[in-house]
This record gives sequence, C-alpha cells and structure tokens, in this order.
Amino acid sequence: MNFRIVEKGGLKAAFAQGETPFLSDVQSALDLIAAASYEADAQRVALKKEDVNPDFFRLGTGLAGEILQKFTNYGMKVAFYGDFEALLKNSEPFRAFVTESNKGSTVFFAKDEDEAVERLFGSS
Repeated sequence: MNFRIVEKGGLKAAFAQGETPFLSDVQSALDLIAAASYEADAQRVALKKEDVNPDFFRLGTGLAGEILQKFTNYGMKVAFYGDFEALLKNSEPFRAFVTESNKGSTVFFAKDEDEAVERLFGSS
C-alpha cells in the first residue's frame, strides 16, 4: 500500500492507494491504521469509495461498525470519498449514518478529495 500525504498545520493525512478494494475487513483496517501511523506518520486517512469492500456500505452486515470502531479506538480520523448518491438515495439507514458521521469529528463521507481534506482538517 502506498500513501499520498497531504499536510496542514503540522498534521498529516494519508490518502491510501493500492489494489482495490484493500479495506475489506477488520484486519485490513488494522493494517491500514498501522501503516498510516508508522510508515506515513499520519493522524488521518482518506479512502476512495472503490477502495472499500461494498459490504461496508450495507450497514446490516455490521462491517462498517466493526471497522470504524478500530479507527476510533486508535484515534485515527477517516474520510471516505466518492460518489455516494445511489447509496444515499436507496438507503435511508445509510443516509442517516452519513449525516450523523459528518456531524462528528472522526468519520466523514465526502464527494471528492478536496472535501475529504476539508473535513479531515476542519475538525482538528
């Protein structure tokens, strides 16, 4: 896995890049957190929607909760970016989840990289 680093105010965000989808389960989340922390010295991670197992976005699977708990436990902010329109339109639970996540300070959903950066650094 490789990272493109974005830095603001002395803080770093690691935009993960690799074979997709590389965030597929709890272990891959732990591996990502460790790599971002220790290899990239980043306190924030951003992932394209395509880099995430589609089951993550089906809240009934429980995968999102398990993975996001790891990010929270390790104090790592995370932003997912991409086109979520179809998911938002077709799933009231997912729409509510995104709305609540974006009100918080740890997990964010954004339409593109620029918004992901804004969200990751806007809630320091």
